Amino acid sequence: AKSVMYSVDFEEIKKLQHDNSWDEATELMIKGAQYIEKGGADFLVICTNTMHKMANDIQNEISIPILHIADATAKRIKDKGISRVGLLGTKFTMEEDFYKGRLIANHNLKVNIPGEKERQTVHDIIYKELCLGKINLNSKRAYQKIINGLINDGIEGAILGCTEISLLINQNDTSLPIFDTTEIHAQTAVDWSLELS
Repeated sequence: AKSVMYSVDFEEIKKLQHDNSWDEATELMIKGAQYIEKGGADFLVICTNTMHKMANDIQNEISIPILHIADATAKRIKDKGISRVGLLGTKFTMEEDFYKGRLIANHNLKVNIPGEKERQTVHDIIYKELCLGKINLNSKRAYQKIINGLINDGIEGAILGCTEISLLINQNDTSLPIFDTTEIHAQTAVDWSLELS
């Protein structure tokens, strides 16, 4: 497919995230989205879960639609007949409403997140290992234990709500249906592209 890509320096984004400098991060994302639009794209794909935090702000500054990763994931979940899911991701994604709130309000899903200690574990493994390309068996076991805890809370499926988590966990690691947002988002982008061609 013909595509236009704007890549950012993740180290810069990570620093802005952890410094709570979301306004500055939003400005960077809007600038990138405007470059994409000027490049002739029909729609925008933000290739990260956490940075959907500013999806509405970005959408307000461009005229092409955003393929929202949470909407694509919710459709796949509902197609499977599932209504209660667990959400793993960065602390921003798990704790704030921009993602889970959208799943609840726009898609009528019930969303469980791990406890505070477990959320920190998930977050730390993402930033200190997965983002650096480190795959650790003990971290895989920690994620499996956290998913099992959510199963005990009654979830029917688990969202891998960070694009790096699928480096560590896949469907073979649990009997529960896994929703890999990276794969779902990419496949939905292909579907959108084919519909427009």
